[in-house]
Amino acid sequence: MAEKTVPWWKAVPEAAATPAAATDLADGESREVAGSGSRTYTLKNVAGVYSCTCPSWQHLGVAIEKRSCKHLRAFRGDAVEDARVGTVTPRERAATRTADSPTQAGVAPPLLLAHSWENDTDLAGWWMSEKLDGVRAFWDGANLISRLGNVFVAPEWFLEGLPKDLALDGELFGGRGKFQRTVSIVRRQDRGDAWREIRYVVFDAPRLALPFEERLASVRDRIATMSLAHVEALEHVPCRDVPHLREELARVEGLGGEGLMMRRPGSKYEVGRSHTLLKVKSFKDAEARVIGHAPGAGKHKGRLGALVCELPSGKQFNVGTGFTDREREAPPPIGAVVTFRYQELSNDGVPRFPSYVGVRDDVALPPARTAAPAAVATKTRDARVFVREGATWEIRLTGASHVVRRVRGEATESVNATFSGAAVAWRDADRLIQEQLAAGFVEVAPED
Repeated sequence: MAEKTVPWWKAVPEAAATPAAATDLADGESREVAGSGSRTYTLKNVAGVYSCTCPSWQHLGVAIEKRSCKHLRAFRGDAVEDARVGTVTPRERAATRTADSPTQAGVAPPLLLAHSWENDTDLAGWWMSEKLDGVRAFWDGANLISRLGNVFVAPEWFLEGLPKDLALDGELFGGRGKFQRTVSIVRRQDRGDAWREIRYVVFDAPRLALPFEERLASVRDRIATMSLAHVEALEHVPCRDVPHLREELARVEGLGGEGLMMRRPGSKYEVGRSHTLLKVKSFKDAEARVIGHAPGAGKHKGRLGALVCELPSGKQFNVGTGFTDREREAPPPIGAVVTFRYQELSNDGVPRFPSYVGVRDDVALPPARTAAPAAVATKTRDARVFVREGATWEIRLTGASHVVRRVRGEATESVNATFSGAAVAWRDADRLIQEQLAAGFVEVAPED
């Protein structure tokens, strides 16, 4: 009888479950633990609320009593932490949803989310792919759905041919370095031709109860039968060792890519944040809420100098780089959620060298805890006026609404539009402004 061979990826053992901790932190006690490299983090217990100074705990956008991280789990044990906060956080999983749960309008789909690699896991043999700088999209057989449960209004031709019997997880991707352009296209409600710039890059099939390699093979086989130019499977290659990882990371970042994603071989699709999926980047990124606009000086006088932002932890900081001239003229509104890139956190939990990336409509953060200091809180530029050959076009932005006013001779027309949030209204206003500039209108200073 022939010996049965086992695929190499099935021979890789799953990570051993963390045993229950033999010791714990008393109320008010703290403990230093080792992080990646020479880093150390502080675990603390205050009246049963456990905290950690690591970025994962600091940036988790849920109530502090529901936060956990791998350092707390390693110290206290998975079973103890599961009993305290549950197996995943409310932000990561809605109620008892599983990968095969039906999607519902306005309800976040059951997605697998990544942890950051902190040089503490041997990635030899893991599957390596480029981390796409696009918009996450879950295909449920009928609609493309955002991380927050909103349906993307895609053209019929874009959706036609996608499988009705296979859920897909992927990214709406407009190309490296085009995150803001991608967002502006997929967030529109017009099913316009701009969608031809977008590809749907698929990297998983969530509802297949199979190891990752078999799910990926199913995705590739199905996409091959579709013959859709705008749909493709994301390429994955096995990682040999850390030097191979560093080499590929440098190559991708050199091309303008964001970083790498690593999948543990043989892993299942887990709903929520999992250590079977890791992201690797030279710089970290996170989200924060805009609470003010700091005025510019020098060449930026009269426009934005920096965004005053607040992390879910309540820490405030300024983001003053990464903006185009257009973004400084019309900055993200107060209340918007933005992504920024940074090098590391200071000892006080403040991002060092933050740089603006873009506005995020698909990430939920709690409301800001505090207002911006009065010295830096400035009035958002809410009215812009453009003229061309005797015609005037004006747009006035107020919260989640904008009003467009057109004047030619004695004829005046006004159109009021209301959106789901200030950031959406701002983005639509920016789109309309670009259309007027392309049509030959020139901006002039508004009259008070």
